[in-house]
Amino acid sequence: PPAALLPAAMERAVVRCVPSEPKLSLRFVLPDGSARHMQRDQAEPLGRALARIATNAAKGPAKAAKKSKKARAEGGPAGEAAAEAPAVAVRLFSRDGQAVAEEVPNAAAWQDGAVLQIGEARYRVERNPPALTDLRLPRSLLAGFPVCPKLSAEFAAPQHCLFRWYRERRPGAGGEAAGEAGAGWVEAAAAQRVFTPPNALVGLRLKLRCTPGDGAQRYGPPREVESSGPVEAGPGACTFDSRHLYTGKVCGQGSVRAVSYNILADTYAQTEFSRTVLYPYCPPYALELDYRQNLLKKELAGYSADLICLQEVDKSVFVDSLAPALDAFGLEGLFKIKEKQHEGLATFYRRDKFSLLSQHDIAFSEALLSDPLHKDLCDKLARYPLVKEKVLQRSSVLQVSVLQSATDPSRKICVANTHLYWHPKGGNIRLIQIAVALSHIRHVACDLYPSIPVIFCGDFNSTPSSGTYSFISTGGIAEDHEDWVSSGEEERCNMPLSHPFKLLSACGEPAYTNYVGGFHGCLDYIFIDKNALEVEQVIPLPSHEEVTTHQALPSVSHPSDHIALICDLKWK
Repeated sequence: PPAALLPAAMERAVVRCVPSEPKLSLRFVLPDGSARHMQRDQAEPLGRALARIATNAAKGPAKAAKKSKKARAEGGPAGEAAAEAPAVAVRLFSRDGQAVAEEVPNAAAWQDGAVLQIGEARYRVERNPPALTDLRLPRSLLAGFPVCPKLSAEFAAPQHCLFRWYRERRPGAGGEAAGEAGAGWVEAAAAQRVFTPPNALVGLRLKLRCTPGDGAQRYGPPREVESSGPVEAGPGACTFDSRHLYTGKVCGQGSVRAVSYNILADTYAQTEFSRTVLYPYCPPYALELDYRQNLLKKELAGYSADLICLQEVDKSVFVDSLAPALDAFGLEGLFKIKEKQHEGLATFYRRDKFSLLSQHDIAFSEALLSDPLHKDLCDKLARYPLVKEKVLQRSSVLQVSVLQSATDPSRKICVANTHLYWHPKGGNIRLIQIAVALSHIRHVACDLYPSIPVIFCGDFNSTPSSGTYSFISTGGIAEDHEDWVSSGEEERCNMPLSHPFKLLSACGEPAYTNYVGGFHGCLDYIFIDKNALEVEQVIPLPSHEEVTTHQALPSVSHPSDHIALICDLKWK
């Protein structure tokens, strides 16, 4: 029967068929109410699958017949259904109403919109309909801070899903008739993927109903999720609020807004040492991951950035929190973990401005040992076994991504992100790490993609007076620089180094980018290729008064011990 003649409310037969799996699955509910779930080889002829369905469908009546036979044998009333169950006719019709030939393989036969007929019952075939495999809300909800669900879907994309937000009805609130969803819930917001609860919802839980869609007007079964706790009051003004006044809109096509930010890994924030020695001025609840994530997601979303380079990103924070949230704001994320650690680097880029061409991530120690690119340096280092050993013990990594402009494919850019060794006396180790980094970046931005501009972000753990900063900025370092003896005579390692880039710190040399009880200084930079890029504007850092309102960082109004660097760049 042609699809047009069929009643609208036909039962569904759901087929899941993907090339990477040998079998397809088929789910439907028989007229007697029993659910069937079958797995068939994709290459098997349709006729065999239909015969199997017929056998399956006959089982229901056959069971009834058996029961009545048994009743008769025991002297019960004679059952009319005593005869063997009649064969059930099973056929599959294509969308245009033609019967599908029995020799057609399953994978080709079960098309979306086909009709399966089992006896008198008819089923509309839905092939690979959109489906949610996971839907979660963050554990902590703050009024005034965006709530971004984490969802995983098959044959669907978050931007095509439908979202409806509900809030709990207040106890004792009478008949709130409008927009009710069942007994205790009231519709709370316009349909949107990200919901920012207003202060009026403090004390109430939220519920999200999500319907998966594929962008081709196909929708799958909805799922619902309720928040584990109520919306709580937010902290009021945050250090980044005034910065958002400069970054309300995404900058134009010829410009790139870049952010570099060490976001303070949970691994380090939640230790006894952190709570009592490093950040004793910060209330414990403000060091908790869920609290800081709320602030961080609002902060990053409000920068409307095109490139974001983050350091100290816990793997679970990337997967469960930042990637889903920033995805909702148009950013695609890449993650590079440090070996032996639970944290690493993340680079996000705006999808409608850039596409990813290639990734060239390395761990410094491994690259130094195995990549011929660093053979010279490795040979020089062999003369200083103590230093070499120390360099090889570090788990520091470098994330390098080559991006292409979406509007002008001739424009490519090399975005590098790193976090160098932290120890105050580790200047010599940092010099070697940065030498490896710059050799590797040279290979990518000069050999693999001749003369593409470089943006190099990170926490370099080096102040402007350090050898590392001087080396990056000037292109060379003398073998008698004092940083070669930063950790004492026995670990002295004198060697001259050079690199070919003309790099400039886009945000200059702020008084500090890290401000904790016992230290403040400038450790973070966005270095840019002077030849190809220029600075359009630097977004001002928070005032000293804002940073020290709660003594130091992190605080109830700032999620990290570092401050984000933000600048707008443009191609020369």
